Amino acid sequence: MGAVRAASAASPAHHNSSAAAGRDDASARQDNRAAVKRVLLAALAVNVAMSLLKLVLGLLSGSLAVLADAMHSATDGLSSLLGLLTNGLSDPQPDRDHPYGHDKYEAVGALAIAGFILFTAVEIIRTAVERIASGLKPLRMDSQDLVLLLLVLGCNILLASYERSEGRRLNSQLLLADARHTTSDIWTTVMVLLGLAGAVWLRQSWFDVAVAIPLCLLLVRACWTVLRDNLPWLVDQIAIAPEAIHEVAMAVPGVLNVHDIASRGVLGQRVFIELHMVVDADDLPTAHRITELVEEHLVARFGEVRCTIHLEPREYAIPTITFRGAHG
Repeated sequence: MGAVRAASAASPAHHNSSAAAGRDDASARQDNRAAVKRVLLAALAVNVAMSLLKLVLGLLSGSLAVLADAMHSATDGLSSLLGLLTNGLSDPQPDRDHPYGHDKYEAVGALAIAGFILFTAVEIIRTAVERIASGLKPLRMDSQDLVLLLLVLGCNILLASYERSEGRRLNSQLLLADARHTTSDIWTTVMVLLGLAGAVWLRQSWFDVAVAIPLCLLLVRACWTVLRDNLPWLVDQIAIAPEAIHEVAMAVPGVLNVHDIASRGVLGQRVFIELHMVVDADDLPTAHRITELVEEHLVARFGEVRCTIHLEPREYAIPTITFRGAHG
């Protein structure tokens, strides 16, 4: 049997496969925004309470470390608030104005969270330098204040664990990014406690400032993690190796050639695949059935995908399976 040669015959098959994929994708993907909103509201309440508690303690004691930690907790609250706003926009279902869905709003929100983390690191360094330049003053703090910070640490650990588990359960990058931010707050509080313990028990005020550098390193690391996980999504970096897609498609009976393979999205959430294909079929129904089999195999291999297949005549077959350019 010969390949489908008429462009007019290829177009309907291409359209039907994409439309069916869109309907299946929309029905399969759950809208978890309500559940994500509940988690973010709880995180916002906890972060606001912790920020106010640390702010009062820092002002009363004169501790730079506690004030910096209070500011960090405040950025946690801001990130949760931003997450609530972003979550309301990130409808996973496509519509007329956003035919590919609204998932990238989550990635934009996560990048803003990274910005808050970086701002916190810079602010801690700036304040520490000012404190050193102006001279170190004795702290007005005792062991009871350290116990209070231990309770705050316990609340942060519970909150980070809750956000992380819910983020994985709901498959939400927004919650996972917020959990990383909360986790960074845990480590900042630990460093603050170590510095203040030295300041209180050894009566060395420089311990309060000495924690600034490791705090900033932890914050910059958290910022980089969020950027690394979300930038590829926003710039449409490859989601699945074209060689893997080619292997799956060529294993389907009736497929003669697959080329110009492209993919984007996040594997495990939603991936868009586009490819050109030559099939061994003389009629449109047979060709269309082959494209459906290819799509079924891709879903079975990679999970949720939305596949657009363009059928081409046999003479269009080429050995190159994907694009080449300045970046490889």
